[in-house]
Amino acid sequence: MAIAVELRHISKRFPGVVANKDVSIKVESGSVHALIGENGAGKSTVMKILYGMQRPDSGEILVAGKTVHFKKPADSIDAGIGMVHQHFMLADNFTVLENIVLGYEPSHGGVIDFNQARIKINEMAAAYGLTVDPDALVADLGVGQRQRVEILKVLYRGAKILIFDEPTAVLVPQEVDELFQALQGLRKEGLTVIFITHKLDEVLRVADDVTVIRAGSTVAEVKASGVNAKKLAELMVGSELPSPEIHGSAKRNEVTLSLKNLTVAAESGARNLVTDVSFTLHAGEVLGIAGVEGNGQSELIEAILGLRDYTGTVVFKGEPLDSESVSDRRDMGIGFIPEDRQRQALLMASPLWENRILGHQRGKPVMNGVRIDRKATMADTIRIMQEFDVRAPGPDTLALALSGGNQQKFIVGREMSGSPSLLLASHPTRGVDVGAQAAIWNELRAAREKGMAIVLISADLEELIGLSDRLVVMLRGSVTAELDPAKTTPEKLGSAMTGAA
Repeated sequence: MAIAVELRHISKRFPGVVANKDVSIKVESGSVHALIGENGAGKSTVMKILYGMQRPDSGEILVAGKTVHFKKPADSIDAGIGMVHQHFMLADNFTVLENIVLGYEPSHGGVIDFNQARIKINEMAAAYGLTVDPDALVADLGVGQRQRVEILKVLYRGAKILIFDEPTAVLVPQEVDELFQALQGLRKEGLTVIFITHKLDEVLRVADDVTVIRAGSTVAEVKASGVNAKKLAELMVGSELPSPEIHGSAKRNEVTLSLKNLTVAAESGARNLVTDVSFTLHAGEVLGIAGVEGNGQSELIEAILGLRDYTGTVVFKGEPLDSESVSDRRDMGIGFIPEDRQRQALLMASPLWENRILGHQRGKPVMNGVRIDRKATMADTIRIMQEFDVRAPGPDTLALALSGGNQQKFIVGREMSGSPSLLLASHPTRGVDVGAQAAIWNELRAAREKGMAIVLISADLEELIGLSDRLVVMLRGSVTAELDPAKTTPEKLGSAMTGAA
């Protein structure tokens, strides 16, 4: 079998962090090759090296048997390599069409031929089941739709080798099925797919070959047909797979959150983003909100936090919040884990101790009177790193130097600080490995036991079913079903989310 890509003995260091030390991967042409490992194992770094975003300190890259030296992504694109990033590389103020053709604009008589581009994009979207509106502004798209734009962008540039970084982290089961059908279609056309993931069941479903990386080094190369999830987990983290589950009831009598007829209008005069949502949430209770990306779950959470204008009533621990600012709501005891950690939760170019301040800049330990208490903030950052197993050299480490899982554990640690009465958790384990996932689940379980009320949004339906006391389903901005997690399967929940049930 011909080899499409080979990486030999790749090493890469960052200040205080060894990302890769002696990584070797061999990818056959026309195959789906999975790259797995814990967060911080070095998967994304080695793929960024292959894509020309990073330069290796040592090692060799071969494409179709020839040694290549990529100085920038344009070099790898020219060599037929495309990358669909976990954190999307899109311009929010451009339309879908403009993002896809950016840098590769078809022209006719010196003028950009948008009609030709639109035809090509619509043909690709139909062929791969990646429906998007070419004229929609990217700023208005949900995370799932942004990913589709990224995939189309790569295909538009004529890539023959596609790197997918955690592509299913944002998708519901039906969308995952469609993506995997697309991957099989790409393979049938002779394209080569490299697939970075934490979800071992997906590896077994879609991959031909698997490379396992641990602590920056290749530890195994296996055929997917010859292993099971248990074996892969042991290779990856040295332990068995955790499962999301809560035991018994921790529900208290006191009502923490009450919504009455909450409605969020759309700016354009289109149908409401959220319509007439009412529910009551008790202390010690987890309410799971299920829905395909873009059906109002995010807007509902943002309204509760005061980030969006709404009509209706939000009552927190008996106090109406409707006239309170976001800061006031935070001070009253509402924690928030946003859906996109890099866009909404972290200052990537700032150190961890400065990130500890975000959202907590009006009280201790961050403030001493009117001044930031740097010493106390540093000490508390170290506490979070120790308690939540955030792996980084120290509180001065820049957020961008951490792996995605360590960034996420830091955010969870920050939001749990001060023991809020209510936690709004939007995709709390998105894009993290089984080890970090288990740690975050444990924190959510422990917080529930202590009486924290939690609103949980997740694209991982097993997580949603396993961690929730009650489940509601949102479709087109309205609550369309309430389900008992004990009697629900991912398939039933998926049907309710798409309106099929």
